[in-house]
Amino acid sequence: MEFSEEELKQYHRQMSMDGWGETAQEKLKNSTVFIAGAGGLGSPVAIYLAVAGIGHVRICDFDCLDRTNLNRQVLHDHMRIGTNKAVSGKLTIERMNPYIKVTALPEKIVAENIDELVGDTEIIVDCMDNFPTRYLLNESAIRKNIPLVYGSIKGMDGMLSFIKSPETPCLRCLFPEAPPNEVFPVVGATPGVIGSLQALETIKYLTGIGINIKGRLLVWDGGRTEFRIFKAPRDPSCPACGDNKQK
Repeated sequence: MEFSEEELKQYHRQMSMDGWGETAQEKLKNSTVFIAGAGGLGSPVAIYLAVAGIGHVRICDFDCLDRTNLNRQVLHDHMRIGTNKAVSGKLTIERMNPYIKVTALPEKIVAENIDELVGDTEIIVDCMDNFPTRYLLNESAIRKNIPLVYGSIKGMDGMLSFIKSPETPCLRCLFPEAPPNEVFPVVGATPGVIGSLQALETIKYLTGIGINIKGRLLVWDGGRTEFRIFKAPRDPSCPACGDNKQK
């Protein structure tokens, strides 16, 4: 797949990295990524994947923009209050990179449509704010044998992991029980940190450059500016990926 002169100029700084060049850039251009959620985490994920040159971004969110979202959801602005977030996100990232394809999916993710929404993507980026939906994404990733990049935030803290079952523990192994749903506080810079790391994990996987955080859970303490990394074992009795998983 050939690049236009404009594209080569746009991606020049990353293509000049050791081992990148046109080969890695072509891998990105040929890739499809499913972003679940166009909010606090989905905003930096979508922005940085788009400007990196991901060929097809599928962004899914059924919710509409509210003024309370604007301290962190940088895909959107005051002029789009009341607009579906997936549609708004598509408008933003198409302006940032006109050389990619963006599909807005203004639908709620449920068990009946998850596999169709994910489609033929190579990787799922989990930017949700509730575990019932995260578990659906986890199960779809297992069925499709593709990775899931998990990210979550609260206040000034966040977590990150790269999941590729059965090579790594799945999301249910990491979090067997869903925490209670809540409207939690958050500083906008926190999803900026975790979302940027999710985008980088995705780019590393698609290009084959760098090492993903497999089998480990990164915990970010923003109040102390500390990263801690914990080993994450796979649970052989996990109902999603274990030896006797539910059919």
